[in-house]
Amino acid sequence: MARYLLEVPHGPDHVHCDRAARIFLATGSHFLTHADFGCSDGEHKAWLTVEVDSKEEALRILPPGMRAQARVVRLSKFSLGALGAMLRDHLQGAVGPQLAAA
Repeated sequence: MARYLLEVPHGPDHVHCDRAARIFLATGSHFLTHADFGCSDGEHKAWLTVEVDSKEEALRILPPGMRAQARVVRLSKFSLGALGAMLRDHLQGAVGPQLAAA
């Protein structure tokens, strides 16, 4: 299984925060009790890390009304060797294969 970060934004006022909480409660979503919320610091988003098989499965964890504005990011951890290889791959893509091989 892969790990995914779900990020769900909502509007910055009390009405939007209340609406988001009510949607989670009304759908029986575990998101409300397992998520981290940034509202108290002015960042009106909620985040949840889940382990599922796909981005689509991660998105289905959210109530339907929250899915359109949600962002799903696959998370990875790298060893030092794997991080170096990933950075080399990015460099080759940025400068083009002909320049990276030179």
